Amino acid sequence: MSLGPIAEITPDAVDNPMIEFREGIEMLKNEYPEKALPRLKRAFESDNRNAYYMSFLGLAIARAQRKWDKAAELCEMAIHLNPKEIQFRLNLGEVYALAGRREQALHTLDHAWKLFGDDTRLKQARSKVESRRAPVLPFFGRGHLLNRELGKLRHRIWTKLGK
Repeated sequence: MSLGPIAEITPDAVDNPMIEFREGIEMLKNEYPEKALPRLKRAFESDNRNAYYMSFLGLAIARAQRKWDKAAELCEMAIHLNPKEIQFRLNLGEVYALAGRREQALHTLDHAWKLFGDDTRLKQARSKVESRRAPVLPFFGRGHLLNRELGKLRHRIWTKLGK
């Protein structure tokens, strides 16, 4: 695993776990989990009781290394430390989904829904995990133009019908 150019690590970040954490989160947002991982590890190592560091390190491990059990364990520990933080449950749900544990992901998100109510982030996360419908024209691939456009039309119609 490459840390990338040394210039990417700011001198302040080495001594400040919060800067490491923020840079790691930014890299996760920008779909660079391999680059986020060392920063989040350093932040976690500086304060291994910080639930935020723990949860996001778990997410980075899942995305970058695909070590599902370790990632889920970190996310679960973060929830145990701070059960009132919705983001920790979103992270755990994503870890389960990435691991192919769809039912656990849905259960985690549904439980969060009961605790936190109707939250847009929970809706988006759940819709990503739910199973997809079959392509409209199965003899073409899912990515075929006709299937994509007809699928969008079908989705709009079903949404209006409340299905």
